[in-house]
Amino acid sequence: MNTILEQLEAEILSWEGVIVRPHRFGGIEFQYRGKELGHLHGESIADLLFPRNMRNELVESGRAHPHHIYPDSGWVTRYIRGAEDVPAVIELFRMQYERMKGDSFERSVEPKEQ
Repeated sequence: MNTILEQLEAEILSWEGVIVRPHRFGGIEFQYRGKELGHLHGESIADLLFPRNMRNELVESGRAHPHHIYPDSGWVTRYIRGAEDVPAVIELFRMQYERMKGDSFERSVEPKEQ
């Protein structure tokens, strides 16, 4: 049986264009096109940065908590207490991935023509 970390890594890395790197504060970071999707601190915490309105909706719905260090930011924390939390963590990463793949994000990261 795979560990929680192995399950998360296998799923998220199966998405086109996603890579994994060490995170600057420990753990691992998933990136898409050089931008962070989110990061994991071992098998217990997932942190992701969303626009404020999405962050508020995720916290209000109980799908995430305010960030464990920066609660007033756009960051959210999803605590991982066991294998039963894996689908919810994948859902947050998938939301972030789809948002980053979307037209509005693509336009915001493309260089301007001179």
